[in-house]
Amino acid sequence: METFSKKEKEKARQKKRKDKEEKREERKASAQKGQGLNEMLAYVDENGNITSTPPDPRKKRTIDQEDVQIGVSKQEAMAPQDSVRQGIVSFFNASKGYGFIRDLQSQESIFVHMNGLIDAVGESDKVTFEVTRTPKGLNAVEVKKAV
Repeated sequence: METFSKKEKEKARQKKRKDKEEKREERKASAQKGQGLNEMLAYVDENGNITSTPPDPRKKRTIDQEDVQIGVSKQEAMAPQDSVRQGIVSFFNASKGYGFIRDLQSQESIFVHMNGLIDAVGESDKVTFEVTRTPKGLNAVEVKKAV
């Protein structure tokens, strides 16, 4: 014995299957044959733009394999006398106890925590500091106001 809801579900399934079959037939009927290989190729010109015309082989430049660098460039280790840097406090939240210092040498933003402060600092103060590497990135320690 079939209930009304079972009959309705079966009708819906049949309708869905029929619609799917019609869509497939419609796609087959209106499908265009694939394009030729030359139509699908794209080229990159000397400026890095994608074009449909191949580059001129006479303008080709050769590059030595040794000059190609794969991966991240190694930063040179700082000399011990360079370990004290100068910067400007770009942001400091005294209530939360952290901020950021803009390094004048490399222009990168370095995190500073109040535990690393020797003198009290505020925003736009010129400071000297040492940099340590932590798992989360660079950290400024021994921070004092520049004289």
